Amino acid sequence: MNDFLIVGGGVIGMMTAWQLADAGHEVTLIERGQCGHEASWAGGGIVSPLYPWRHPESISQLSRWSEDYYPELAERLLAETGIDPEYRQKGLLYLRVDDEAEAIKWAQQMNKPLERVDADFLYDKEPNLAPCFDDALWMPTLGSIRNPRLGQALRAKLQSLVNVTMQEGVEVQGLQYRNDQVVLKTRTGPLIAAQVILCGGAWTGQLLKTLGLELPVHPVKGQMMVFKTPPISDGRLLLERVVLADGRYLIPRADGRVLVGSTLEHADFDKTPTDRARASLYASAVAMLPALARCEVEHHWAGLRPGSPQGIPFIGPVPGIKGLFVNAGHYRNGLVLAPAATRLLVNRLLGQTPILDPTPYQW
Repeated sequence: MNDFLIVGGGVIGMMTAWQLADAGHEVTLIERGQCGHEASWAGGGIVSPLYPWRHPESISQLSRWSEDYYPELAERLLAETGIDPEYRQKGLLYLRVDDEAEAIKWAQQMNKPLERVDADFLYDKEPNLAPCFDDALWMPTLGSIRNPRLGQALRAKLQSLVNVTMQEGVEVQGLQYRNDQVVLKTRTGPLIAAQVILCGGAWTGQLLKTLGLELPVHPVKGQMMVFKTPPISDGRLLLERVVLADGRYLIPRADGRVLVGSTLEHADFDKTPTDRARASLYASAVAMLPALARCEVEHHWAGLRPGSPQGIPFIGPVPGIKGLFVNAGHYRNGLVLAPAATRLLVNRLLGQTPILDPTPYQW
């Protein structure tokens, strides 16, 4: 019997498996599809909450720890797998911020660099933006990561570890609790381990319902698009850094592609892209970066975020069920919070001093 069995092969599940394996434990990771191909693939990869000053302190604590860790994580994955997650720390420009005073106050309290800049500064950084902005807020330390490649690198890393067993294409149909032990029901038979960790994203609540438990985690649909942009003069990309306006964002990739996102929809577990969302995303993108109107829309997709009250994830033991733990409900910030959220749970599992106070994340 394995020491740990992890349900869900997204970034949260894979990072958890890696840390437990590094500590010398036998780990099995169960994923109904292919690891890294659900919300972890569908997001944008901004390594910060969109408007961090609008979030509870419990989110900010996880985010600060993770932001500091991401450069090291990306370097290690590149060195050990040969796959570059493309961590880029080019900063972020906030356009049309209504609560600027609150943003500046938050930045001062958090010792975060954030300043108001004029149009000359703005267009020097991003000359191709629409010529209608008088100023912006500038956060130079913000980074982004190419999340599909992060998933690929984590998957490759786990495949290289002899004490990790990855079982893809295995759907957990339900949970049972008998004789003080959690049993996973699958089409190929039951699975057990000394400790079970649920990292199933938007599906985590559905799994817990099979035990008669109600975890307030529900799917929130998000649609995005990516433009394929041509190279421009002087080796400069059409867009160099993340830009955010009116809740919509543009994210550049190292190869020149530009992502636009995202919608917020309550559509249960439906992941079908819609024409309405496509038109809305396209309009938002072109309003910020007019040259995108001459570029090809390469792909349009949808994913499901694990929504939770205030976006605060549940990290820790499931009350009343010995050996069952959960790490879910990160809402729009799964990639942002993943390093800290997984380390915090692993601290608990291994009896280590926690990196943060775990109280705000208890179920």
